[in-house]
Amino acid sequence: MTEMSKIATLRLTLDGREVETAPIPGTRLSRVLREDLGCRDVKIGCNAGDCGACTVLVDGAPVCACLMPAHQAEGRKIETVGGLAASDPVTRALGERFQDHGAAQCGICTPGMMVAATALLRRVEAPDETQVKDALGGVLCRCTGYRKIIDAVRGVPSETVDGPGEVGQPIRRRDGADKVSGRERFGDDVAPPGTLELRVIRSPYPRARVTLGDLEAVVAETPGLVAVLTASDVPGANRFGVIPGFIDQPVFAEAETRFRGEAVAALVGTPEAIAALDPSTLPVEWEPLAVAATPEEAEAAEAARLHDAHPGNLMCEGFVAHGDAESGLAAAEVTVEGRFRSGFVEHGYIEPEAGYAYLDGEELVIHACTQAPVMDRDGLAPILGRDPDTIRIVPTGVGGGFGSKLDLSVQPFLALAALKTGQPVRLTYSRVETMQSTTKRHPSEIALRIGARRDGRITGMVFEGRFDTGAYASWGPTVANRVPVHASGPYSVPAYRAKARGIYTNNPPAGAFRGFGVPQSAIAQEVLFDLLADRLGIDPLEFRLRNALRNGTPTVCGQVFEQGVGIGACLEALRGSWESERAAAEAFNEAHDGRKRGVGLAAGWYGCGNTSMPNPSIMRSGIRADGGIVLHQGAVDIGQGSNTVISQIFATALGVPVDQVSLVGGDTKLTPDAGKTSASRQTFVSGNAAKRSGEALRAAILARMNAGEGATLAVEPGLIHATDGAGTHVLELAKIAPDARGYVFAAEESYDPPTRPLDANGQGAPYAQFGYAAHLAVVEVDLALGTVEPVKLVAAHDVGRAINPMLVEGQVHGGVAQGLGMALMEEYLPGRTENLHDYLIPTIGDVPPIETLIVEEPDAHGPYGAKGLGEHALIPTAPAILNAIRHATGAELRQVPVTPARLRAALKEAGHG
Repeated sequence: MTEMSKIATLRLTLDGREVETAPIPGTRLSRVLREDLGCRDVKIGCNAGDCGACTVLVDGAPVCACLMPAHQAEGRKIETVGGLAASDPVTRALGERFQDHGAAQCGICTPGMMVAATALLRRVEAPDETQVKDALGGVLCRCTGYRKIIDAVRGVPSETVDGPGEVGQPIRRRDGADKVSGRERFGDDVAPPGTLELRVIRSPYPRARVTLGDLEAVVAETPGLVAVLTASDVPGANRFGVIPGFIDQPVFAEAETRFRGEAVAALVGTPEAIAALDPSTLPVEWEPLAVAATPEEAEAAEAARLHDAHPGNLMCEGFVAHGDAESGLAAAEVTVEGRFRSGFVEHGYIEPEAGYAYLDGEELVIHACTQAPVMDRDGLAPILGRDPDTIRIVPTGVGGGFGSKLDLSVQPFLALAALKTGQPVRLTYSRVETMQSTTKRHPSEIALRIGARRDGRITGMVFEGRFDTGAYASWGPTVANRVPVHASGPYSVPAYRAKARGIYTNNPPAGAFRGFGVPQSAIAQEVLFDLLADRLGIDPLEFRLRNALRNGTPTVCGQVFEQGVGIGACLEALRGSWESERAAAEAFNEAHDGRKRGVGLAAGWYGCGNTSMPNPSIMRSGIRADGGIVLHQGAVDIGQGSNTVISQIFATALGVPVDQVSLVGGDTKLTPDAGKTSASRQTFVSGNAAKRSGEALRAAILARMNAGEGATLAVEPGLIHATDGAGTHVLELAKIAPDARGYVFAAEESYDPPTRPLDANGQGAPYAQFGYAAHLAVVEVDLALGTVEPVKLVAAHDVGRAINPMLVEGQVHGGVAQGLGMALMEEYLPGRTENLHDYLIPTIGDVPPIETLIVEEPDAHGPYGAKGLGEHALIPTAPAILNAIRHATGAELRQVPVTPARLRAALKEAGHG
């Protein structure tokens, strides 16, 4: 320890207690609160004051704890969300309202929101919307779309009910109390203070030859460092990925790196040693090499091949053909075409990847924020050369995922470090690190042609898409195969051809992000639909309704759904707003010269689950002798509400109130595989498995009690009462011998959606169900500045059956906000936007009021008719906004995001000077 660290004790008042500690000068207050004083309710998302998750009150004023040197808190009063939630009446009442409105989804930003809102409510008892936005403007949220937060702070009445939680009831989230109090533990909240830490050494170049010097000597000569990790420390295969046949990403690059931020080594040491480490002083030599920065460059004849097995850097391609597309276009009386571009989009979750690993005997235990614990375990096994049964993944709370936390990130590094040192190790990515090294939405280049008859009926469509998959495949094959299935939109297209190609480049890997490429294709298709309707002289809503899929109508894959095709109902649900908002826009534009209002709409669909592949989920349930009901629920809740929705489905099937059901989460040692949380599959697939498990458990109980099928169950300590037409039957549970897991009744059931493989022309049954949506956007455009202000959004969503309407609204709001960001501001530029002040995501001031219209067209396969929702909450938003801009100004946009510079150029082309 240096002389610098031997400084005077820091004394402060923390949540009403006098405390003291002795941090090193310059240590952030956030770190002191979390690591020295045990306040893990203070979250860290950026360490730059950009996200506000670490907000605390200092002498009553909100402060980003990551920006405040700890010694500036000497003698001052610090309040955290944990202390406020325990004792402050304002905060406690606010927490109740947050739960009533579903204002906490993943929960990572909630402590910062709660603290900032408490400061406001202490000053202003009944704030208006502007005051709330001003007070909370420094706290970012990626999940909620902010509107529910505004309602909660303002005290707007909610529609939440305090009922048994049967299917259809908008009950509170089951995990909401832990989120609003800061008790939920995320990836960086699990490891004890003082645990060894890990620092990954990454390439500063998008492509480079790398030579590692004597890193072992650095460890030996540096106090506190205990180990170095390189490719030579990987006992199994130095490769990982998610799609069989595309396991192509090394844990540590060998000889050559393929993207900026790729790992080449890691150092393990004490927190003090890792904090003092300067990677620029390490003996690592870099030789920059020629880069393929775009798909065009990667496909050039002179381009280096990123992967030997992929000539031309073609990762793979997907294809669908239905009828003769060229003949369909030739038969058209009106045709339109366009080329569209989109860039990388960062997931922007507020929680960076984080985890903690240790050995428990021969078992390797890894706690991590993950969307797919069993995939993690099975992906680690070949890397480590271990049997999967010797690896245990314990999911922590997940502070947002949106697809990126499906891939391995911190897990291999933690595993290798724990195995090499034999000691517990933790790792949390910095904000720059997560934005450099984790997956993004695929950039796209799309060419599309569409033709129709004068009566508005589509005759043909041809789609060509090129997607930048980055240096490694990740979920690129899924994107390439899913896009051609969806690029028609939810419409009847008799003659269709679509091809999507994924191209390797020297960019960060592009992976899963809410929609798997469908949002990109929807922009092209829905924007051209508006143009086609205009040239035909047909109202855009009527044009879509004429071509909308209906029950019994084949999709472009030849799949026919006899029920549950809800796109027509979604479009009809918008009719009232469409007519009134268009009239209001016309009046507005007559009264304003420099500012114009427009109204646009767009539709979308999304196939729930894997494309033409097995997609099973397993749910285990049991009842103990004391009457405790347990559901082993492995569908990771990343904020979307699966802990609540799946509990409601199970409880309804069993016939008990939801609050009697205890959950065991996705710990791979305790809970069977519910599959990954992605592709809008959990409500549908895991919900069906939970329903079957509840029904099987109920059947076993009724059979034992000789009670009728329609009997009412009442479970109490040690007893079950079943009341049917013959009276009330009573069963003493202690008289039943428990099984090996301690259950006197148990059930384990699975569900795998019925699909069929696609043939060479993409014909088959790729999904057992689709969800449908239609969005309406109202925007105002400043003609001089080229800025767009969203005024209102209306979102109609067919969810089959709303298991929990409050959570449906929450998913819609969050998806709309992400779609808005994609349309207007979000563009990840490798090497340039690697933080949350250069990369912009919507703030509380950017998201306008959102009206959610829930449509229920029951699905034949969904639990109680329910459909998935998460992906298609985002899909129509961006094209609806682009169509609204065109309606306002005549400007045609072909690239997102619509920055002021791009819009000004389009406005000039449209004659606006």
